[in-house]
Amino acid sequence: MITPKPIRKVLIANRGEIAVRVIRTCREMGIATVAVYSDADRGALHVRMADEAVHLGGSQARESYLVIEKLLDAARLTGADAVHPGYGFLSEKAEFARALARAGLIFIGPRPESMDAMAVKTTARRRMQEAGVPTVPGSPEPLPDEPSARGFADGLGYPVMIKAAAGGGGKGMKKCERSADFAAHWASAKREAAGAFGDDRLYVEKFLDQPRHVEIQVFCDDHGNAIWLGERECSVQRRQQKVIEESPSCLLDEPLRQAMGEVAVRAARAVDYRGAGTVEFLLDGQRNFYFLEMNTRLQVEHPVTEMVTGLDLVRMQVEVAQGLPILDQSQVVRRGHAIEARIYAEDPARGFLPSPGKITYLRLPGGPGVRDDGGVYAGWNVSPYYDPMLSKLVAWAPTRPQAIARLIGALGDYVVHGITTNVSWLVAALDHPAFRSGEYDTSFCVRHAKELLPAPGPALEEVALIAAAVSAHRREREQAEVFAARAAASPGSAWARLGRGWALRGGRA
Repeated sequence: MITPKPIRKVLIANRGEIAVRVIRTCREMGIATVAVYSDADRGALHVRMADEAVHLGGSQARESYLVIEKLLDAARLTGADAVHPGYGFLSEKAEFARALARAGLIFIGPRPESMDAMAVKTTARRRMQEAGVPTVPGSPEPLPDEPSARGFADGLGYPVMIKAAAGGGGKGMKKCERSADFAAHWASAKREAAGAFGDDRLYVEKFLDQPRHVEIQVFCDDHGNAIWLGERECSVQRRQQKVIEESPSCLLDEPLRQAMGEVAVRAARAVDYRGAGTVEFLLDGQRNFYFLEMNTRLQVEHPVTEMVTGLDLVRMQVEVAQGLPILDQSQVVRRGHAIEARIYAEDPARGFLPSPGKITYLRLPGGPGVRDDGGVYAGWNVSPYYDPMLSKLVAWAPTRPQAIARLIGALGDYVVHGITTNVSWLVAALDHPAFRSGEYDTSFCVRHAKELLPAPGPALEEVALIAAAVSAHRREREQAEVFAARAAASPGSAWARLGRGWALRGGRA
């Protein structure tokens, strides 16, 4: 019998929009929150919203958000009894979960042993093969050096993917088309893996031609329950990083969806999983699916699943951490279609270079079925130290065409000044015939790169602002002329007094 452990105060070991997201659910649950921040995030939105905030250190993540002891000190100082890791940073580090357990703190995430099992991709592949989960052909262990890795790739057949054994998020991943290029790609992936994960071990995997990337959201508790909450299509990717996600996938019919859901649950059970996790698959042209990896955390794109199922995944995470059971598979109901677009401070016309700087104006969209998960505000300086994502804009509608139209409209209402964003690129991607038809794959961004770039010339938004300013000026002049004419006709009237007041205010209402 598992006795529930009430959580009263949560420290959020993260920043930006995911920290804001966790704070909102904790507030609904009556749970106090503690934000942590670096020098660069002193005035961040998550710091403003939390009940308490603790400074960690310098702007670099290695000086603040990645320092386990500083996070433990912050929890002790504030009396937090649980920690939510968000995603990124320490969210998939088993040593962090173990450190929290030693300190008597609840980790709102999976068991360290489950994280260990999935942390090294080759180990995860082996565990999945033992559990009967299909995997992409590749090396069973990290390869010791470039010559042996190239020999393995030559035998496997090109193209291949060189991947970081401790990787995720598209880091330390290189596609190699031929043996002559292998050494350069291997060296590049090794440097990137070492920088991103502190682990430069690599393995080689067969590259599937024009694959689709579909992931299954799973949830497990301590009572032996394991369920899946539908799929998310993540094939619109740039440099192996997801940009647009949707649910359901256009590729899956109900039998295939059911089969993938059942395999995902089998994968989670194979590592005695607990909490929110995502099992990612690649599908080939014949709709055969292969295990890619398991993310042992909440995904960036979790709002897509929330919009389709009506469930709060963060609330479910907290409840599982408290020892409560999850709902039954028969209670999971999916309806409609949801699409998420990630809005970045970057310039598509300049090779998607980050665009840090001060946000001088921000107008967020709204309306039925529209959700913005953001972590910025007008006056905030977008830092060069972290990922440049500003927010995730999600639209839900009864059908996919309606969801696309709603999200395009919402992106048109998303106005930000002072920095450059990828909003126009996202609109072009959503409106592209290949995306609208649902016949797209992971090569979408590369194949249609030129078509998705914004046309040269002044932005429509700037033209609209100029037109609005001219129109407002004309209205003020016309109003002043009306007041003057009526005041001249009746010198002692209310119109005359109003006209004098108008003049004293400089022509402002």
